[in-house]
Amino acid sequence: MRLLRCVLAALGVVLLQMPASAQSTMSTLSTLEQVKKRGELVCGVDGALPGFSLFNAVKEWEGLDVDLCRGIAAAVLGDATKVKFVPVSAKDRFDRLAAGDFDVLARNSTVTLQRSAGMKVRFAVINYIDGQAFVVPKKLKVEQLANLSGSTVCLQKGTTHEFNMAGWFKARRLTVVPAAYDTTEAMYNAFFASKCSAVTADAAALAGAIVRSGRVVEFMMLPGVISKEPLGPYVREGDSQWLDIVRWTHYAMLEAEERGISPKNIDQLKRELGDPYLRIFLGVDPGNGKALGLSEDWAYNVIKQVGNYGEIYDRNVGQGSALKFARGVNALWTKGGQMYPLPLR
Repeated sequence: MRLLRCVLAALGVVLLQMPASAQSTMSTLSTLEQVKKRGELVCGVDGALPGFSLFNAVKEWEGLDVDLCRGIAAAVLGDATKVKFVPVSAKDRFDRLAAGDFDVLARNSTVTLQRSAGMKVRFAVINYIDGQAFVVPKKLKVEQLANLSGSTVCLQKGTTHEFNMAGWFKARRLTVVPAAYDTTEAMYNAFFASKCSAVTADAAALAGAIVRSGRVVEFMMLPGVISKEPLGPYVREGDSQWLDIVRWTHYAMLEAEERGISPKNIDQLKRELGDPYLRIFLGVDPGNGKALGLSEDWAYNVIKQVGNYGEIYDRNVGQGSALKFARGVNALWTKGGQMYPLPLR
């Protein structure tokens, strides 16, 4: 023990005498430094959720969350294609993010107090607003949610859905039997095999899964939603710079939609800029890039390579997709929705 104490004491002296630059190399790299060193963004996603993150039939990644990750890669690396997508279950997603398995979690994850305060992860921004809904087979002739009292409902472990469902039915002195599954695939397989009278999840996720099944005519979504499900990306706790990068990437997409900036006109706008706000937004004048630790053209790269929020919404879940969701609450604030970009200056 005496020898061990001597060794530790000597090591302490060596560390104190070590040049500051050498000591810094021994410290943990920030997420931004890791991504730059690796040359690739690692993004945790669902992987099987139409509209949000799906490895499709032609072996390409698509979805609203996928495009957010591509936007982050464009902002940080200047190349939206430098992303590795890692499918992760709802049950393990936050633990794996905290453990460093990926740089950002973009897995249609609801933002709640207990998922952020006092945890090892933090939400960065809200990029889609949803609500919990229920789908039933039409043959059951169930017309209202209360009619499910006493029935078995399929849901996924590690989500907010079981708590929400139990609370809704209990508040009305009704009962329901939850059947919880580890994965979305197992949940839907059980539902399609008639092991449950209904299946519950976020409305957009339910619609996407039913459309993908090719059995739309067999099912219906019950009217109304029972919860608020603000969805957004999460990052690890303690890295405010990385949180800012993820957050402002989303706001840049919203800002571009609000100002009518798209990949088609962005180069012309950049050449003809007279508006001081647009000059700093697109990196003609310095400021925003330095604040984030990125190149000044980071927002230009996001919009040029990925598009604005309206375009991303349309091709993944809107009228340009199989889901054809209206914008609704996810419309810009100028059009009656809740999507409000904070000032990028």
